[in-house]
Amino acid sequence: MNSFTFAQAPAIDAAVREKAGQPGSAYIGGGTNLVDLMKENVERPTHLIGLKKLGLDSITASADGGLRLGALATNADTAWHPEVEKRYPLLNQAILAGASPQLRNMATDGGNLMQRTRCYYFYDLATPCNKREPGSGCSAIGGYNRIHAILGASEACIATHPSDMCVALAALEATVRVSGPNGERTIAFEDFHRLPGDSPERDNTLEPGELITGLDLPAKGFEKNYSYLKLRDRTSYAFALVSVATALELDGGIITDARLALGGVAHKPWRDKTAEALLIGQPATADTFRTAAAQVLAGAKGQGTNNFKIELAKRAIVRALKQATEMNQVVDDNAFQNSNP
Repeated sequence: MNSFTFAQAPAIDAAVREKAGQPGSAYIGGGTNLVDLMKENVERPTHLIGLKKLGLDSITASADGGLRLGALATNADTAWHPEVEKRYPLLNQAILAGASPQLRNMATDGGNLMQRTRCYYFYDLATPCNKREPGSGCSAIGGYNRIHAILGASEACIATHPSDMCVALAALEATVRVSGPNGERTIAFEDFHRLPGDSPERDNTLEPGELITGLDLPAKGFEKNYSYLKLRDRTSYAFALVSVATALELDGGIITDARLALGGVAHKPWRDKTAEALLIGQPATADTFRTAAAQVLAGAKGQGTNNFKIELAKRAIVRALKQATEMNQVVDDNAFQNSNP
């Protein structure tokens, strides 16, 4: 780890000014990912700007009937907040599927959005990595790529985004609030993270110096029919091979609204609105779910050792949608007989 200086920012505007005035500086909240990256010399900031005194740790009702999550609210406080448990249980499930209790106690909601890929080669300084060193190459392409992307990848990078929380936020259509040198703005969650393209070193659409100040959840939380399914190599403290966030509204067994987002498959949480449209107006049956799953994976491409993730993702989507349908509903089990999970 390189040497660095540290200062706590007293206010949001002061933090933004300090970032602009200190080349090589970085914001730090809980530090659960940034400190690891610094220890591995993947990131080498020369100055850290502490955010703990900014008063961004509250969770409050918003004017439109939704919920505002402060960027410095911890993942644990968010998951167990009474309003999140009651109105946004999909988010509760996704957060609790990630990391460990100790990490969730430290990790912040804003930091969760900013965490970087767990690609083996990104952390290995002895190997080329376009995300770490643009133009050096991608060792995962043609290498061991079991955990890597099957959707939205490029010739420059096949890394995946590691967050569970972000998959639920994508499904719920959250909004990201930021403050920067040019003032405040909001970013639709689907526009916050980037696909790699030819600039995989850029994970998101933040402008230089911008700071996440909060997340807005809309009033609709899909609290009756939802599921977060995470498939991983072990049952705790492991990143997803494939994860699926599903949220449905049902009327007499017919789907009237649907959200579907995947994690572990792309450089960003992957949401397919075309697949969602295929669900709406259809009966909640395995055939309907398989049609949507086929749409989501229509453009999937394996890289060798991760080819299995394509079929795994299809089955996970069907299973997650079935789980969401069964909640608070009387389900015709015959509709799912002889169907793949």
